[in-house]
Amino acid sequence: MARIDLTDVGHAYSRGDGSEDWALKPLSLSFDSGKTYALVGPSGCGKTTMLNIISGLIRPSQGRVSFDGVDVTARPTRHRNIAQVFQFPVIYRSMSVRDNLAFPLECRGWEQPRIDTRVGSVAEALGLSHRLDRAARHLSADEKQLISLGRGLVRDDVAAVLMDEPLTVIDPQLKFSLRRKIRELSEQFQPTVIYVTHDQYEAMSFAQEVLVMRHGRIMQQGTPEQLFESPRSTYVGYFVGSPAMNYLDAAWDGSAATVAGVPVTPAWAPPVRAGARFQLGIRPEYVRLVQRSGPNTLPATLHSVRDHGPTRVCHVDIGGQSATVKVPREHPIPSEPLLYLEMPRAKVLPYVEGELAVVD
Repeated sequence: MARIDLTDVGHAYSRGDGSEDWALKPLSLSFDSGKTYALVGPSGCGKTTMLNIISGLIRPSQGRVSFDGVDVTARPTRHRNIAQVFQFPVIYRSMSVRDNLAFPLECRGWEQPRIDTRVGSVAEALGLSHRLDRAARHLSADEKQLISLGRGLVRDDVAAVLMDEPLTVIDPQLKFSLRRKIRELSEQFQPTVIYVTHDQYEAMSFAQEVLVMRHGRIMQQGTPEQLFESPRSTYVGYFVGSPAMNYLDAAWDGSAATVAGVPVTPAWAPPVRAGARFQLGIRPEYVRLVQRSGPNTLPATLHSVRDHGPTRVCHVDIGGQSATVKVPREHPIPSEPLLYLEMPRAKVLPYVEGELAVVD
């Protein structure tokens, strides 16, 4: 497996008027060998462009792509020693499962006993050992996608496994089990995996590190915990989490914050420029329904309650601002519309002009 470095890589498409439209704005970053990464963001944010630059399907307008320190920017895909898994399973339908998995090894001249051992090991990990002699065309969509993944994992010399929304065509009820299986395989074989998806839940539940993208830029890179607990911008806070993070417009007098005239103390005292927009952010999971007013407690009006199985989501109004509260099912919700919301100080984050306000 390889370490992948992008150095000042960017890609632009020319418009008819001679100007350029940057699908991926110049950036530098590294993907460590043996780790799993997810590129997540809305359509058009640049995540597939980045994946195609790494694979060699697109040569970037500028910058350098390196695998383990070797410049591969000008190398075609076939010379980059990668495996790719696309939205739709790419398999040989007329071949058996065994032959599909063995084909990449036969092309590399492996001896048959070695092929049999490797195919058996990967098939067992895929849960396909009992289907090795079955024609691939008779398998379900998720099993076919596992074969696509297996063809990448069966090689012990592959530099990286690149996945472009591999669960798009999978039945929703099968996505959970297939996502778990892919993660188990990644942990077992430890390839360098870069996984593209527009589904933030998919990214957070699969990858060791997540890169949130927007307009061709990386807005934040970090572990799922880091993105959930400390989003660096309101964009990431809105994008990651369900429901999204609450952001409440607040006033700051230099030493204290208020929301709708009520004092709320954030996790730390932020530097706030005069006239800048100041907001306090808190996850719906951390807001608590309490019986009475107290420190860091805001009065609110309950508008609606939505049932989410093990939790219920309360939609409330705080001084004219909308917010959500995620409540465990066993927690009673007051019948009166007036609520009190306690916001633990450690979970209240300060934002200035849409960015997390960090004290130097």
